[in-house]
Amino acid sequence: MNNILKTFILLAALTGLFLVVGQAIGGRQGAILALVIAGFMNFFAYWFSDRLALAMSGAQPVSPSQAPELHAIVERLARTAGIPKPRVYIIPTQTPNAFATGRNPSHAAVAVTEGILHILDWNELEGVLAHELAHIKNRDVLISSVAAVIAGAISYLAQMAQWALIFGGFRRDEDDDVGGTIGAVVMMIIAPIAAALIQFAISRSREYLADATGAKICRCPMALASALKKLEEWNRRVPMQVNPAQAQMFIVNPLSGEALMRLFSTHPPIEDRVRRLVEMARSMGR
Repeated sequence: MNNILKTFILLAALTGLFLVVGQAIGGRQGAILALVIAGFMNFFAYWFSDRLALAMSGAQPVSPSQAPELHAIVERLARTAGIPKPRVYIIPTQTPNAFATGRNPSHAAVAVTEGILHILDWNELEGVLAHELAHIKNRDVLISSVAAVIAGAISYLAQMAQWALIFGGFRRDEDDDVGGTIGAVVMMIIAPIAAALIQFAISRSREYLADATGAKICRCPMALASALKKLEEWNRRVPMQVNPAQAQMFIVNPLSGEALMRLFSTHPPIEDRVRRLVEMARSMGR
């Protein structure tokens, strides 16, 4: 399925889940309150996404004189992608990885670890950077923020329901006939899990799309495929010490040294990503 269409369907499913849960647990007033709270918190995270992500990772800015080859690759790929050149950062860790952040292409940054500069050749590094610029071009920070707002609102509704249950039951609108207390309790348990699963699925679909877009930008799907295999191997051996909430930003899961179920992973399996890139290379005659 086309990844853009898949993302739209998943966002629609997440929105539908919120509407159902809102009526079942909090009624209209509770649903609106949860959405406002989640929206406010995630808007702050979205607006300052670049500063927060860079600070949490310990990334340091580098100038063109400090890393001329790295800046040259980013500038060339940004020109091909049709976006402004993002700011360039290096993360002082030997585990190879990379991420992009920023609320829009005009306020974006790309960060790579010191380790990735040591283990990848220049073609593979171009593939990785093209993938990250694809995230910027596709406005994935915005899409992930929208998903986080809705999923967060569902979680808030579940928490509100828990407190309501503790202190005397659910307060519902008089004209609200959807479900009962048992249904609301079931929703309280299942809804946050379902919302998280949909949010993770959206993240995985955007990774597939960034792979495809990035391969077109660098015009070499096999370079990105080769880089992904190297990065996966290194991150299994030497996982990065990062906040789990930040793991979805990186090109490969920095927590892949831990056992993660596929449904609860923010990244698609590397073998699936590589297979798609190989098929893409064949279709391009490469």
